[in-house]
Amino acid sequence: MPETRQAFSCNRCMECCRRVHLLPETAAMDRGDGVCRHLDEDNPGCRIYDERPDACRVDKQYELRYHQTMTWDAFIQANQDGCRQLQIIASDALAKQV
Repeated sequence: MPETRQAFSCNRCMECCRRVHLLPETAAMDRGDGVCRHLDEDNPGCRIYDERPDACRVDKQYELRYHQTMTWDAFIQANQDGCRQLQIIASDALAKQV
């Protein structure tokens, strides 16, 4: 019987897409200002979502890079923690603009 995995719950804040320059795995997608060149900011989302690179796929990243060093649940928790950190950075930056 296949293992049932908790899903990564993405709230589609797009903060990871606005900071692709921070990781070597996603830096090549930087349009020059840290934002992913595939991010559609007018209709928030990824213009190539169905064909997005492996670096943008949580499940694929786990299989390719992390499955030997941590459990799926630990990997999901690390991703959720990172997501929260990016949201805090964005919130702090917005507060400084006001």
